[in-house]
Amino acid sequence: MERLLRRLKGDKVIWIVLLILSLFSLLVVYSSTGSLAYRKAGGNTFYFFARHFGMLLGGFFVILLVIKKVKIKYLSIFSSLSLLFSFGLLLLALVLRVGEGTGRTLGIGFISFQPAELVKISLVLFVSRLLANNQDAENPPSAKTFISILAVSGVVCLGISLSNFSTAALLFLTIMFLMFIGRVPLKFLGITIAGGIAMVVLFYVLASSVNVGRINTVKGRIDRFIKGDPESEVGITQADYAKMAIYNGGQAGKGPGGSQIRNHMAAAYNDFIFAILVEEYGWMSFIVVFAYFVFAVRAGVIIQQCRRTFSGFIVAGLSLMFVLQALINMGVSTGLVPVTGQTLPWISMGGTSTLFTAFSLGVILSVSYQNTLDEKEEESAFVDQEDEVPDEDLAFVDSDV
Repeated sequence: MERLLRRLKGDKVIWIVLLILSLFSLLVVYSSTGSLAYRKAGGNTFYFFARHFGMLLGGFFVILLVIKKVKIKYLSIFSSLSLLFSFGLLLLALVLRVGEGTGRTLGIGFISFQPAELVKISLVLFVSRLLANNQDAENPPSAKTFISILAVSGVVCLGISLSNFSTAALLFLTIMFLMFIGRVPLKFLGITIAGGIAMVVLFYVLASSVNVGRINTVKGRIDRFIKGDPESEVGITQADYAKMAIYNGGQAGKGPGGSQIRNHMAAAYNDFIFAILVEEYGWMSFIVVFAYFVFAVRAGVIIQQCRRTFSGFIVAGLSLMFVLQALINMGVSTGLVPVTGQTLPWISMGGTSTLFTAFSLGVILSVSYQNTLDEKEEESAFVDQEDEVPDEDLAFVDSDV
């Protein structure tokens, strides 16, 4: 294990966190896909485990590839082009309405993916570049910079919200956080927050008469969260089953594969996987919660070590999305927030979304590795400077000779 960690580049603690999450992911995905296997794979319960294992391996390969091949400066140079390209794919998916007809998925050949996953990363890179290029020790970013960020982010988030409101909200919160640490004046941020709340309230009020995108779905989820589901009886909804699973597990849990609720839940292996995790592992499931906390702390350490402003911003944005998505997923399973459809990153069974998450993690670890190289270079330069003999000392030596 120690030899393996020495060969891995970047923050070693984050690598350990990912290995721990992967272990729990494999265990709980295998447990929660039993009924899915009988519906989709002829009862072969190993099929989805093997597929998920392959995706995680692919994810680790993507991380290693990004660390080795992708230069941080190229992410800055091509951030605008990446955003235009990914947003174009998002619009194409909305027009074609493939998959389940929600506009979330785009199929290219035998590959299908959610363009919003690529848009999220691209927007964080774009905003990070704008903020990094407008940092001044004496003056905060100008109103022009703020308007540029707000205009682009608003259009992108609006496009995503037509098919996935929760992802749009998550991305918007991330951008707000980046602007906050980027020293954008608080009055601008306050106006933006007020405008965002007003827009959400307006959409909520007009949802019954305006059928655009998934606005009625969002309104229905909020209503059920606040008022309760009028059609719900005990164990009818997915949210009910999730809370039953957590209660059923108790403190010790039912043990690996011991879930009694999983076969009643259509989304046990993705949106509500945390509930199955708690049911089977009890208090041990808090290892996963703690792992996300450690990830956030280590991301903060990486940000502090950054010599380049752009690098610090992208680590802040990508790590916040990762951790915030995890908190939202856990909040849904425990009934603290409305149902959103957000998966538990690096735990839930996913397809290409795992690879996009891996790309984000690869960027974070790449920045960490670059920080290490920068530190070694500075130490080497300092040692070389100390080894140099001053001219007056040389003259003194010559005179003695």
